[in-house]
Amino acid sequence: MFDVSTVKLGIAPIGWTNDDLPELGGEITFEQCISEMALAGFSGSEVGNKYPREIPVLKKALHLRNLEIASAWFSAYLTTKPYKETEKAYIAHRDFLHEMGAKVIVVSEQGRSIQGNMSTPLFAEKPIFTDEECLKLAEGLNRLGELAKEKDMKLVYHHHMGTGVQTTEEIDRLMDITDSNLVFLLYDTGHLYFSGEDPLAILEKHFSRIKHVHLKDVRLEIARQVKQEHLSFLTGVKKGVFTVPGDGAIDFEPIFQLLAKLGYKGWMIVEAEQDPALANPFEYALKARNFIKETAGI
Repeated sequence: MFDVSTVKLGIAPIGWTNDDLPELGGEITFEQCISEMALAGFSGSEVGNKYPREIPVLKKALHLRNLEIASAWFSAYLTTKPYKETEKAYIAHRDFLHEMGAKVIVVSEQGRSIQGNMSTPLFAEKPIFTDEECLKLAEGLNRLGELAKEKDMKLVYHHHMGTGVQTTEEIDRLMDITDSNLVFLLYDTGHLYFSGEDPLAILEKHFSRIKHVHLKDVRLEIARQVKQEHLSFLTGVKKGVFTVPGDGAIDFEPIFQLLAKLGYKGWMIVEAEQDPALANPFEYALKARNFIKETAGI
C-alpha cells in the first residue's frame, strides 16, 4: 500500500509519560520508554518531557535502539503575546530539532487554549479566534515558517482540541490565510474525530499541505461523555478518550488507503495519551504496531 522507502512509522512517548499530566507515568523512565518503542517495532519518536536535551546524550540513547527523532511539540502564543517572545523560544526549539535530524516542527497556538485546564468544559468554552487574532496567528506562522525554511525544515500546524484551531472551518480558514509554501498541516485523526469532524474529508481537501501525521483512535463512549457532561480535555484523557489505532471507533483502512493513494511521504506517528497504569504502554504499542502492519502493510 505504502512506499516503505518514503514513509516512516514512529510512536510518541505520551503513552508512557504525559507532558500535560506528569503524574501519569511519572515512575516510567526515559530508557524504559524508548526501549519499549524499539522492541515494539517502531523506528522513531517525538520528544517527551523526560528526554535528555543534551544532544550527544540523546543521540547515543536513540542510536543504541536504532530510533530517530521525528519532531517535537512547540507551543506558540502568537495571539496573546509579543511575536518576539514566541520567535526566541521557537528558534532554540528549531535548532535542537535540526541537530537531531528532524525535518518538521510541530507548532500549536496556545493563546487562550483550554486544553491544559482540568476544570474547563472542552466543548462549551472552546476559544474562538477573532479576525484580529486570526491575522496575528497567520502572520506569525508565516514568519516562523520562514525560519523553518532556513534550516530546510517545515512548520506543521497541529489542530488541537480546546484551541482556536480545532474544527474543519477553523482549519480551512488557517490554510486559506497562511502561505502554502511556509505553513503546512499536521493531520491528527484523533483530534478530528473527537471534535466531530470528517478525517477523510480533511485529508482529501488539504493533502498538499499535510507533511506529518498523528495516528490516534477515540473511544466513542468517553468522547460522548466528555461532551454531554461538560468535562475538560484532560479529564477526557484521564478517562481514556484516546487509544491506539485499531482500538477505538475510527475506521483507519480508508484513511490509510487515501494516504497511500495520494502518495504521502513522511512520518506517521502513533500518539495515544492514556494512563499507563490502565493501558500498559508496551502492550498498546504492540497492538498499534500489529494493527498498522495488518491494515496499512508497513
